[in-house]
Amino acid sequence: MATLTDPVQATPRRARTISTQYTIGRDKVLYGGLLVLTAIAYLWGLSKNGYANEYYAAAVQAGSTSWKAWFFGSFDASSFITVDKTPAALWVMGLSGRIFGFNTWSMLVPEALMGVASVGFVYVSVRRWFSANAGLLAGAILALTPVAVLMFRFNNPDALLILLLCAGAWAVTRAIDSSQHAARWMMLAGALVGFGFLTKMLQAFLILPAFGLAYLIAGKPKLGKRLVHSALALVSLIVSAGWWVAIVELLPASARPYIGGSSTNSILELTLGYNGLGRLSGNETGSVGGGQGNPGWGGAAGVQRLFGGEFGSQIAWLLPAALLATIVLVVAAGKAPRTDRTRAFAVLWGGWLVGTGLVFSYMQGIIHSYYMIALAPAIGALIGAAMSVLWRRRDQWLPRATLSGGILLTAGWSFALLNQTATWHPWLRWVVLLTGVMAAGALVLLPELKLHRTAARRAGLFAGALLTVSALAGPTAYSLSTISTAHTGALPSAGPAGAGGMRGGPGGGGFGGRMGTPPGQTGNGTTGNGTTGGPATGPATGNGTTGNGTTGGPATGNGATGNGTTGVPGTTGNGTTGPGGGGGGVGGFLGGGGISGVSTDLVTLLQQGVKGYTWAAAAVTANGAAPLQIASGEPIMAIGGFNGTDPAPSLTEFKQLVAQGKIHYFIGSGGGGFGGARGGTSSEISTWVSENFQSQTVGNTTVYDLTTNTTS
Repeated sequence: MATLTDPVQATPRRARTISTQYTIGRDKVLYGGLLVLTAIAYLWGLSKNGYANEYYAAAVQAGSTSWKAWFFGSFDASSFITVDKTPAALWVMGLSGRIFGFNTWSMLVPEALMGVASVGFVYVSVRRWFSANAGLLAGAILALTPVAVLMFRFNNPDALLILLLCAGAWAVTRAIDSSQHAARWMMLAGALVGFGFLTKMLQAFLILPAFGLAYLIAGKPKLGKRLVHSALALVSLIVSAGWWVAIVELLPASARPYIGGSSTNSILELTLGYNGLGRLSGNETGSVGGGQGNPGWGGAAGVQRLFGGEFGSQIAWLLPAALLATIVLVVAAGKAPRTDRTRAFAVLWGGWLVGTGLVFSYMQGIIHSYYMIALAPAIGALIGAAMSVLWRRRDQWLPRATLSGGILLTAGWSFALLNQTATWHPWLRWVVLLTGVMAAGALVLLPELKLHRTAARRAGLFAGALLTVSALAGPTAYSLSTISTAHTGALPSAGPAGAGGMRGGPGGGGFGGRMGTPPGQTGNGTTGNGTTGGPATGPATGNGTTGNGTTGGPATGNGATGNGTTGVPGTTGNGTTGPGGGGGGVGGFLGGGGISGVSTDLVTLLQQGVKGYTWAAAAVTANGAAPLQIASGEPIMAIGGFNGTDPAPSLTEFKQLVAQGKIHYFIGSGGGGFGGARGGTSSEISTWVSENFQSQTVGNTTVYDLTTNTTS
């Protein structure tokens, strides 16, 4: 039998050891309620997101049927090429697919549960050093951050990365608290961050300075032991991150798939180049922007990047308050001893926020708004802790003034963000502003009213309620809008239409994920028109439902009215069905019209034609192959990897595979084939196929039968 008790009046420790009655305190009930409500929010209507990012969904499907594809993170079950990052996130979703069968729910439910677990780790980390109420506030802020709601309902690697980093921060917290087992906790933290590397590569390491510095400053053992413990944590990190990399590097290339996203078939090159230092410098060899930096993605570099444009509505609601909270915690620690928890907390979570935020602000390579989920746990933790510190001291004028100022700052900033979508619930921004002013005024005036203790407590609770409404109403509204809207493709964005950047479209992403053509290389219009018989030279793309194509490259049209020629004779692409989801799509070399654009006749052809072949078909770009593979359930070779620029296979290798009878069909326009080529081996293969094999139209797709050579 369970009973509810006030935690302050809990049974003494000795009595609890002999009692057979299990008690549930108020804090446990509220904590459980937070997790349950988070789970409901993240699981509600999850199937509307379909296969979300089809690039990753295809790899999950492959891993659910082939252990080799699962281990390497291969795009297809026959393991021709991998996705362009490490595979830990695919491992989780792939195992779920093996157990429950591959479908939308088996793929996305693990992501949602990772979100619930992340909220749980933030709660326990904050509660340990502050209070249960502080932990609840911190967890609620993470749970209601719009970009977190978006990505915990999506199949990009971010969900697992955030879970691992939140668990790592909790482990560092335990290490700082421990005298006897600090080394174990630091090694656990290192292992968790190492698996974070296997999830999203070098982005996982952005929090390392904060983790290491917090323990070196505040750990209980002597300095020499703290240094040894930190070294052990580093060894643990290297082992947990490096074992898979070592296997991939040591295996001969013939025994594993090609490493997607690399130009030399090397995971180390992918890690240190495009998905690593190139992301910071903008020298992204093999990227969609030509390797010279892409200022169009994410706007100009600088601290202003995170506060406005497509980023502000995703993460910036409480970002100013979190920076203020970091200062509050440092000041509150004052001249306390080295091991002071408040200072350690500020170093740990403030270092996470400031370090990661600065990298995101000044990186010169492609950056997308959904990366901002990496800031959400730190924002929640810092505000929860600082609120606890200030609330306990609200009878003093300086903490009270700081708290009131923070409320006004947050309310004013939320008003500005809501004003970006002025026609969307226009009353909301005024509610946020007015409740913020009322809460700030109440906190300033209440101690001066000399109320009775009971009345003062009730007035304080009322002020706290106003504060909560003012701070969380904006992000909560955007989160509810996110839950109620389908999100698919490469560029998901939280909140109502117009709040963020581009939405929808097939493709990949992540810290090193490569997306569609950046601004400056595409044109917008009501119709997309390309030059007949060659690369498109006019305004060849349109966003939303108007069609897309890549300027200066072979440009297929995607969307309701987009038309563009592919530059290959007989392969004009006319998109009639967009990728759907989230408000439009990105076409061009990102592939075809998504799984909804794959006809039943084409699915039947691929399923029947796979017998006796390693690959049912080949298509240029992984994004062109993904909807075909998901719809048919058969392995499709993705020529050139994500965007068709990987040198795999070469024309000679492709000819050999065709001669050996390993590929049955080649998918031309309308299914993501020729339209994805951007030069190199992809264009060579496309040209060779069109000149040597007979084509047919299946549904709205041009298909070449590689068993019918017209020159033989």
